[in-house]
Amino acid sequence: MWVAFTLIGAAAQTARNSMQKELTTTLGTVGATHVRFLYGLPFALLFLGLISIFVGTPPSILDPAFLVWTAAGGMTQIIATGLLLAAMRMRSFVVAITYSKIEPVFVLLFAAIFLQDLPTHLAAAGVFIATSGVVAMSWPAKGAAIGAFASTAMGLGSGAGFALSAVFYRGGILDLPDGSFVVNASTTLCVALAVQSATITAYLLIADRAVLRALLASWRASAPAGFCGAFASQFWFLAFAVQSASLVRALALVEIVFAQIISRRIFRQSTSAKEYAGIGLITAGVLVILLGSR
Repeated sequence: MWVAFTLIGAAAQTARNSMQKELTTTLGTVGATHVRFLYGLPFALLFLGLISIFVGTPPSILDPAFLVWTAAGGMTQIIATGLLLAAMRMRSFVVAITYSKIEPVFVLLFAAIFLQDLPTHLAAAGVFIATSGVVAMSWPAKGAAIGAFASTAMGLGSGAGFALSAVFYRGGILDLPDGSFVVNASTTLCVALAVQSATITAYLLIADRAVLRALLASWRASAPAGFCGAFASQFWFLAFAVQSASLVRALALVEIVFAQIISRRIFRQSTSAKEYAGIGLITAGVLVILLGSR
């Protein structure tokens, strides 16, 4: 099941990322980042209600440990999303996505630290291969502008942030009482989106009300992105509920393939030979991680 959940989540997330990339031109990075949370929350609540009725199990009572895990996941995901969108504005869609896909390397590290999930020797070899691919693809050319270094840092930072959020979300799901994993995953998603929506809305009310007004006014364009975001997250959380975060995020590498298709067909962006070579190394490395984590 976790393989199907992950593939569906990756496809929906690619669609959401492309929608958010378009929204950055009118809403800016913070506004476009908030789209997935503010407009995703109503859909997540709808999903939870329908799932609870269908399964016949109400959401679990939340304890402090669960709230800490989930809030930490929500905050790191906000930062990661903002960094990813900023990288997209500076580099091509597919390259920015690929930078963030170093995430499985970080997941192995953070899972070992926070969940005591130690990698195998084969998984460690995959980490080395994937890291080599990122270095090969992202190493700026001689005399490159500062922006090239900045976009690389933002892309890699987004991968680290998404890795932390994945580990924290799995920790939150595992903290809930045994029962329906579907309800537990959906409950965690709703709490995470509620925390994220409240945090960024409060920030915009204080710092940039114009962006908040523009965000509310653009509901027709933002609602589809919110739906795709909630739909993708629903399946990511289902996968986290039944499988380790490192395996889920390793298989999520397929998103690079989806991003490549969108980058070429929709955004008409090209990819250099060096970037193709890096993508290939990252693909090989994360697949080795997948094999070594079985």
